[in-house]
Amino acid sequence: MWFAIVGTDVPDSLEKRKAARPAHIERLQKLLAEGRLLVAGPFPAIDSNDPGPAGFTGSLILAEFPSQAEAEAWAKVDPYVDAGVYASVSVKPFIKALPSA
Repeated sequence: MWFAIVGTDVPDSLEKRKAARPAHIERLQKLLAEGRLLVAGPFPAIDSNDPGPAGFTGSLILAEFPSQAEAEAWAKVDPYVDAGVYASVSVKPFIKALPSA
């Protein structure tokens, strides 16, 4: 099943994000290589593709896992969690309705 993993950043997370980003991206690349990543990306703090020092307010990952428990376990050890980037992370089942396969 697909799961939406939404991380919400702590205030002023930009420097922590930059430091942890390579390890975060490495994990996402693994999901992508396994065909289990639908989409992933950050929420900019302002209406811009490059928010500069305004930074980001969180991230969205839509990925496939065998169960809610496995999705939560994966999200719990994200490098952004370990680095203190995320204040909270939610994991919800997701049904991809459109575009249809």
